[in-house]
Amino acid sequence: MCGIVAGVSAKNLVPVLVQGLARLEYRGYDSCGIAVFSTKAQLEQVVGLQRARSTSRVSELAEQVFPTQPGNGLEGLLGIAHTRWATHGAPHVDNAHPHFSVKGKLQIGLVHNGIIENFEALRDDLKIKGYVFESQTDTEVIAHLIHSLYQGDLYQAFHQALRQLKGAYALAVICNLEPDRLVGARAGSPLVFGVSRKKESSGHYLASDAMALAGVVDEFVFLEEGDTIDVRLDSFQVVSAVGGRITRVLRPLPVFGQAAQLGPYQHYMQKEIFEQPQAISDTLEGVQGIVPELFDVADLEPKSARPLARTVFQNIDRILLLACGTSYYSASTAKYWLESIAKIPTQVEIASEYRYRESVPDAKTLVVCISQSGETADTLAALKHAQSLGMVHTLSICNVATSAMVRECALAYITRAGVEVGVASTKAFTTQLAALFLLTLVIAKTKGHLSAKEESRHLHAMRHLPAALQAVLALEPQIIAWAQEFKVRENALFLGRGLHYPIALEGALKLKEISYIHAEAYPAGELKHGPLALVTDAMPVVTVAPNDTLLEKLKSNMQEVRARGGVLYVLADADTHISSSEGLNVIRMPEHYGELSPILHVVPLQLLAYHTALARGSDVDKPRNLAKSVTVE
Repeated sequence: MCGIVAGVSAKNLVPVLVQGLARLEYRGYDSCGIAVFSTKAQLEQVVGLQRARSTSRVSELAEQVFPTQPGNGLEGLLGIAHTRWATHGAPHVDNAHPHFSVKGKLQIGLVHNGIIENFEALRDDLKIKGYVFESQTDTEVIAHLIHSLYQGDLYQAFHQALRQLKGAYALAVICNLEPDRLVGARAGSPLVFGVSRKKESSGHYLASDAMALAGVVDEFVFLEEGDTIDVRLDSFQVVSAVGGRITRVLRPLPVFGQAAQLGPYQHYMQKEIFEQPQAISDTLEGVQGIVPELFDVADLEPKSARPLARTVFQNIDRILLLACGTSYYSASTAKYWLESIAKIPTQVEIASEYRYRESVPDAKTLVVCISQSGETADTLAALKHAQSLGMVHTLSICNVATSAMVRECALAYITRAGVEVGVASTKAFTTQLAALFLLTLVIAKTKGHLSAKEESRHLHAMRHLPAALQAVLALEPQIIAWAQEFKVRENALFLGRGLHYPIALEGALKLKEISYIHAEAYPAGELKHGPLALVTDAMPVVTVAPNDTLLEKLKSNMQEVRARGGVLYVLADADTHISSSEGLNVIRMPEHYGELSPILHVVPLQLLAYHTALARGSDVDKPRNLAKSVTVE
């Protein structure tokens, strides 16, 4: 979602701010801006906080802030920057961050991720005090509130303001009267602090994503829930939620390297689809056997308070999977594995709904949270709700080892998908499936439902996955041909049965996310219960057809479509005896892959969405109205 970059430096930090915003573009945004304490005496404006904002891309903002001739542009040693995804107020320059509060000699500038729930009451009070609002946002309230409380100490005014806020936030705030000071806080939205000892960027920085600071800082730390931070050029102080000063351990920043570079690919989504064999290989690296220790968290404090996975798995009798969006579909797939292989009752919940209904808690439940970022607000809230009900056995499957979700859960498995820039998730999804299958096998073995022969067979299949995925990727030319037919459609239907129904759901989601074609997915057996009314020759019907026990049933469902003039696009295993004919387009999968078939069958659906969107001229990596990391409700 929204992105923050801020810092106080010994050198002009505008280039660092712009670079950081560019790295945060993948999160999705519709406006962006920068503010600095200007040290340029030649500026016509009064020296102090100066800003530039845009409802275009970061590249257009860069044209505003970098000097084209002497006296233009922005320079400063203290600054904040932001990419905004609109919530309160339309995408308009007046609603873009940073927001200012200017009254008398005092200027307050801030950037904010999150939502302030009581902003209307605060705004009414501030209007009575004479503050004029220039935007429709909830964020501007915070700037005026801090301004109203300022009595010579920015941190004190900031701390007092936070006590009046209800909602979620990550904040970075600067003030013209304290030009070497930056303050920040997080509650429900991630914030990273980084230290740079490099000559060209020496200083202290804040960001909503560590990737924004790659190559700039040497060490970083994720601030904990409720932390506030007081940052100066040569010092910093973290105050915990309970009010005491605390030391947060700095660690080296992960090396993102080429992972965040586009390379020879046209879009990040395309790159990330083709990175899946390597991502799966990395995710399963070091897996020599099916042992509970794979899910132990060894390098997070406090180690003594974290139970061993072996003990947890022995003491559970059911599983609750919590996730949103694409991660929810990985959870839905895993339910089939967990119940058929591990023989353990499994419930799947949409995280954004789970905590708002009455549910029946069970202390012997393993709560599994699934998220690419580990900062998904709804899933984190659902996790805390489950914990509040007494369900303390928790496990995170996540792509970010330092994320809040990993830190909050007793156990974890890190998927190692690498940086995923495209908003439409691809490699994060398939690596989640790999991790969930591994979890299934571990629980099955712990419960005595996995023989040595079965363990060996599954391990062999997992190790062969990268090669099998490479063979599926070779189908791209055939998928491109399908995309040329899909590009003129406005609706599509996806069908799957059993284990592959969630894969149909994921295929429909991908198509609608980036091509803007309305797409729905159904269990194929449900056709006669309503969806068949939609089938005409204008409605392409994509069918996932593995050679499993439901194949003959699925063939009957396909005949129902053909009888109504529908056009079928079938992803069929080689031994299904389904061949192309009029109204029946078949792409033959390289091999049948048994229980792991969903990981292979989803890849052609990803490619279909990508190439259809490309043919329609969509912004593939940054689809409208969507954000990569949903850090607010």
